Amino acid sequence: MSPAYDSNNIFAKILRGEAPCARVCEDDHSLAFMDIMPRAPGHVLVIPKVPARNMLDMPAGALALFMPSVQKIAIAAKVAMGADGLSILQFNESAGGQVVFHLHFHILPRWSGVELRPPGGPIENSETLAAAAAKIAAALGT
Repeated sequence: MSPAYDSNNIFAKILRGEAPCARVCEDDHSLAFMDIMPRAPGHVLVIPKVPARNMLDMPAGALALFMPSVQKIAIAAKVAMGADGLSILQFNESAGGQVVFHLHFHILPRWSGVELRPPGGPIENSETLAAAAAKIAAALGT
C-alpha cells in the first residue's frame, strides 16, 4: 500500500491555481502543462484532476477517463514539435523514479539521433515554455 496522497504537492497546487504553470490545455479530467526542467523541447506533463498519488492508486474508472487526454496531448506534441517519435514516461513511488507524488505522464518529443537531456535541470525560461505550450495548444486546435 502506498503512503497517503499529499494535497500540498506541487501539482495539486498547480491544479488549485496556487502555483504557476505554462498551461497547454485543460479538460474535465486533466491538465497539461510544460515541464519546467524539460528533457527535450516540448516536454509536456499531463496530470489527472483526481487526487491520485500514482497510477497504482488511481481508481480504474477515473484512469479510463484520463488516458484519452494523455493520448491527445502526445499526438499534438509530436505534430507541433515536428518530432520523429515520442517517449511517454510514468513513474510510481521513489524506487520507481517518481519525484512528485501526484500521478503524471511525461510526454517527450523525440528526434532520431538526438539524446534526451539529463533529468533535473536546468529550469527553462518562461518565454520558451510559453512558446512551446502555444505550439502544442495550436496543434490541439485550442
